[in-house]
Amino acid sequence: MDKKDLLESAEKLKQVSEKNAAEFSAKKDALVEKMNAIMMKRPDLIEMVGAGNIEMMKDNHANHARFLESIFIKYTPEVLVDTVLWVFRAYRSRNFSSTYWAAQLNTWIEIYKNELTPECYNDIYPYYFWMQINIPTFNRLAEEELDAPLSAH
Repeated sequence: MDKKDLLESAEKLKQVSEKNAAEFSAKKDALVEKMNAIMMKRPDLIEMVGAGNIEMMKDNHANHARFLESIFIKYTPEVLVDTVLWVFRAYRSRNFSSTYWAAQLNTWIEIYKNELTPECYNDIYPYYFWMQINIPTFNRLAEEELDAPLSAH
């Protein structure tokens, strides 16, 4: 699978309803707080994010929620794919382990099950499923990009 395949699969995701995007927006700060609290209790946290990267992880969670909020309001497949790939590259270069992404996405999903209405959860879950099943591709493409020589542009 390559970036073109990711984009084709992302194009199948449906726009979140206005009502559910608004619910997510209203709850996003509390969702981030819960995410940080849960992740901070993980015994494998340092192995996943690297020494000295706790604040960076918390920033990622806040940025994640704001970014997904924007995606839920106005979905653009290219923006989703490009941003997720950028995030994987950026955090890999800061010593975040590939296991962090699965742990993070699984935790978001569990929080959403408990904190969002079933209608909202069901509307946004496909985005998280899409991200989960594509973690290996995101990791591979991020590694290829980081290992490639600098381009001239």
